[in-house]
Amino acid sequence: MIVKMKKLTLLCTLAQQERTLKTLRDLKVVHVEHVQTPEGSELEAARNHLLYVQRAKEVLEARPETDSTGKDPTHLVNMVWKLIHKEKELQETLQALEHEQTRITPFGEFDPRKIEKLIKNGLFAKLYELPIKNTPEAPEGVAVSEISRAKNIIYVLAVGHEEFSIPAHEVRLPDRSLSRIEYHIGKTKKALEETDAEFQHYAADRKMVEQIAGNAADGVNYLEVQQGMGTENAFTYLKGFYPADQEADIEAAAKENGWGYQFEEVSGDDTPPTLLRNPKWISPIKAALDLIDVVPGYKELDVSALFLIFLSIFFAFIVGDGGYGLLFLGLTLFGKIKMKRNKAAQPGLNLMLIMSTATILFGTLTGNFFGIPTGNLPLVLQKLTNPYMTGKVGEGLWNADLAASNIMFICFTIAVVHLSIAHLWNIVRKINSPAALIDLGWLFCTWSLYTIVLELVLEVTLFSMVKTVQVPLVGAGAMIVAAGLILTKSYIGLITLFLDVISNFVDIISYIRLYAVGAASLAVAQAFNEMALGDNLDGKFTLGAALILFAGHTLNIVLAAMGVMVHGIRLNTLEFSGHAGVEWAGIHFNPFRKNTDNL
Repeated sequence: MIVKMKKLTLLCTLAQQERTLKTLRDLKVVHVEHVQTPEGSELEAARNHLLYVQRAKEVLEARPETDSTGKDPTHLVNMVWKLIHKEKELQETLQALEHEQTRITPFGEFDPRKIEKLIKNGLFAKLYELPIKNTPEAPEGVAVSEISRAKNIIYVLAVGHEEFSIPAHEVRLPDRSLSRIEYHIGKTKKALEETDAEFQHYAADRKMVEQIAGNAADGVNYLEVQQGMGTENAFTYLKGFYPADQEADIEAAAKENGWGYQFEEVSGDDTPPTLLRNPKWISPIKAALDLIDVVPGYKELDVSALFLIFLSIFFAFIVGDGGYGLLFLGLTLFGKIKMKRNKAAQPGLNLMLIMSTATILFGTLTGNFFGIPTGNLPLVLQKLTNPYMTGKVGEGLWNADLAASNIMFICFTIAVVHLSIAHLWNIVRKINSPAALIDLGWLFCTWSLYTIVLELVLEVTLFSMVKTVQVPLVGAGAMIVAAGLILTKSYIGLITLFLDVISNFVDIISYIRLYAVGAASLAVAQAFNEMALGDNLDGKFTLGAALILFAGHTLNIVLAAMGVMVHGIRLNTLEFSGHAGVEWAGIHFNPFRKNTDNL
């Protein structure tokens, strides 16, 4: 549920400003909107300090924890930054040395000082890279000595008594020999190892640095709110939004501290933040929403429950393998045990529990466990399969094409149900407005187009009488949409109506990706099984076969997970949300508080 917001304007004297902000920060209920752009030298210095500390924190977090050094926090951060600079300089030096080594290696070991000595004595000596094909002639009086050659290049030393030039790439003389370059490379690498060891020495103090970074972030946040307040004579004020059910807390604090305040309802011109509060059973979806960093707009629908339900269904179809589901479930339960005290990890783990269970159920119904043919599964699993979803045509006989057709039918049915829920929800919300006609028309179009999709893709006709009036029914739905657009004066929608009908058709078709990705996953699993064990799984189970199976199924699981991210998330955030009118353009509710506090 999207929590109702109200507007707050809070006024205090300049003398009260610091105490007011600290009290307001402790309340943790006001999402502050700056009256003016926060700026100033103090704020700039705080931001720079935050970046300084955050960089030190990132460096230490990348290393395993050791025993604490017990050093002063400020000294610790400064020491880490010295090491950061030192490491950067050493890496740049190493890069330059290795580049020089690569450039000079073809010319072998020589002392550049001896060549310089020849030059001082009146000789001209140069290094060249000559092409093997169409090698240029050396000028008269110039001696060319081949040093080495590669596939297409000859590396040479050219010497003459007079200044000369060969039409080829001249290589600049190095300032040190190859052996000296290699010596300095080794020395630099050793210095980098020592620097890394010094970093590791401070790794155990990363918790202390995290605390410093948190305090620095709090300092920046405080100054941004302070510098963003408006000022009138001896008074200063701020504006923001707060959950309506926490108004009493603000009012009590205002009376206790002598603040002036005004509470207002949110108007149509406002852009309040979105705060979601859902029942416990819906809370796992927060992990997915946080992962893709989206939140519905304040005036949009909260589709969290539907997102959870359909994402779990999509996950099951895309992964499609009950064996993989069992693996996910086992790993998730292990994670629940290991991270039982980590509250932040629980929504994600709970989401995996739901999706793993859905995958096991789907794999059981379709007889899919690690890509093993249904006839090779244990008898108890064969009995649990669904004949419609497996394409069973007789005892011990299954028709793969029939099963594919049936699964596609289910996918298209999921599509029409999913999209219909979006429009039905909007009809209920807009029932007293002509805008409800728009969604009613699209609901009509969606079901009409669904019958067309079934006939075109699967050659399935639900009702014979519908077949002759499919196109007129789509037209009727479009006319209802047009009437709603005219009544709501949304004339631009009339121009794009034809394209929108086509888009509606494409949206239904796009749900076939649930079948396609799942079928691809099954095909990959079966291919690796055959590669490892042969036809009908009659091969010997050797170490090589075990390695092939492990690598193949691991790859398949990774690809399936990527498929969920690309397709499962998309169907919720694009296809469904487009029909529901959810643009995911909301602003996260971020109350003024310390970063170390939890909402």
